[in-house]
Order: sequence, then structure tokens, then C-alpha cells
Amino acid sequence: MSTAPLAQPSREAVDTLSVACVQMVSGSQWPANRDTAQALIDQAASQGAELVLLPEYFCLLGQRDTDKLAVCETPGQGPIQDWCAQQAARHGLWLAAGTLPLACADPQRVRNSLLLFGPDGAVAARYDKLHLFGFDNGREQFNEARTIEPGPAHAQVATLTARTGATWQLGLSICYDLRFAELYRAQAAQGADVLLVPSAFTHTTGQAHWHVLLQARAIENQAYVLAAAQGGMHDNGRRTFGHSLIVDPWGDLLACQRADGPGVVMATLSRQRLAQVRRQLPALQHRVL
Repeated sequence: MSTAPLAQPSREAVDTLSVACVQMVSGSQWPANRDTAQALIDQAASQGAELVLLPEYFCLLGQRDTDKLAVCETPGQGPIQDWCAQQAARHGLWLAAGTLPLACADPQRVRNSLLLFGPDGAVAARYDKLHLFGFDNGREQFNEARTIEPGPAHAQVATLTARTGATWQLGLSICYDLRFAELYRAQAAQGADVLLVPSAFTHTTGQAHWHVLLQARAIENQAYVLAAAQGGMHDNGRRTFGHSLIVDPWGDLLACQRADGPGVVMATLSRQRLAQVRRQLPALQHRVL
């Protein structure tokens, strides 16, 4: 008795990647945030996501900036990191856990870190927020440098291997980094296909600049941009802008959550689309400086 050969995936299927951005309104208690994040990861996984991006401070947005010191973990160990590893392995997907507080040499500060977990649950890459947010308009005041130590000044690019065996290059960044185009240009020079931007933009700055900055980073680097955001009114009184979104290399908006509150936005990334944009307008090859 003969059997029919197994169908092989098409070239188009091999060269695509299903991705999801998770939006949250994290509070001051890790267990509640964990349960919300797990439900949203489950939702994304059930819809076929291979890469899930969590927002900045998905694990905790405390009542005070110093609250993060109490839950910071040693790199490689701790309940938040263990949970992230379990989620990635349970679903067999890549989980960009952006961000959680990791201990540093200064006991009064932490690193605000994005960890990329592979489908085996192991950490494949780490990026520590480089640019620290400072803002004062007379009504709102923020100074991240008081409790956060900046990471090393380098452009971090990580390799994701999809289930088909195809590889994608991910540029890692966090929130305020978005305003510094040179970071993303350096990632593009390293071959980044996708730029990850987990964020907790304030409503004030997000309303003014969120969409235009994300689309600009996509257009100028001819790369996909994934931005998972905090979005809504938090129990500490802070309001974040939300609008988690996915942008293609031409700057077109593929998905966006317009409403406040938790949710998942998804899109399918195409290497053909990436190549088409770069071929028709080879701006990356035209760089002079």
C-alpha cells in the first residue's frame, strides 16, 4: 500500500511569520498582571502566533517608582523569569517579555530589561533600556534615572528561527528609545527585519508622537515594527496611551488597538513584502553617512 507524500509548505508560507502584540493596563500586583498576561498569551497562541511581544512593565506598574526594587530579580532566576520561560515553552513560541526589572550593581536602581525567550523556554537575548525617560510639563513629572540604570550603549539584534526553519532578525528596544533614530539605524545596518518596541508611553506624549515615531522608524529602516503598549488608567493614577500596533516596511498600519484596555493585535509578516519595499526603493543602499 502506498501513501501520498506529505504536502510541503509553499514558499510564501515559509517566508511569513505570525506575530502578536499584547496590550495591558498593568497594576501594582504581580499575580493579577501575570494572570492577565497569561490569558492574552493563550489567546495569541490559539490564533497561531509564533512571536508574542508583551508591553513595558507588563509585570508591574507600582504605586511608586521604587516599587520595582522590591520585585527585581537576579538575571536567570526568579518567579517572573520562570513564568516567562514556562509560557514560551508551553506554547512553543518566542516570547519577548518586555520589560521586567533585573538587579544591577547599584542597589537603589535596576535595569529595565527586555528578555527574549525561545520556544524551549531558554533566554535567547537580553536588552537593557538605554535611553531613560525624563519629562516635566508642569503637571506630569518623570525621571527614570532615579530608579533605573541604563544599559550598555550598543544596538542589540537577535535571531528568531521560525517553525519553518526560516530566520528573522529582531532589533530590540524599549519605549523612550523610540525617539533616538540612530539606535534603529544601527540595527538596520546589522540586518534587522523587525523592530520590537515594548512601551508604556504616557497619554500626553503618546497622543502627540506615538504613531508618527513608529511609522517613521519603519519607513526609514524599511523594517516591520511591533509596538506592544500599556493602554489605560492604572491603579497608581498614571494614564498610558495604548494603541498597540504593527507597521509594515512601507509605513502601512497592519493592526492597531484603538481602545484602552487589555487586548491582542496580530499580523502576518512577509519576507516577500520586505524584499519588495527594499527593492523598489533601495534607501538602505543609498545611505551616505
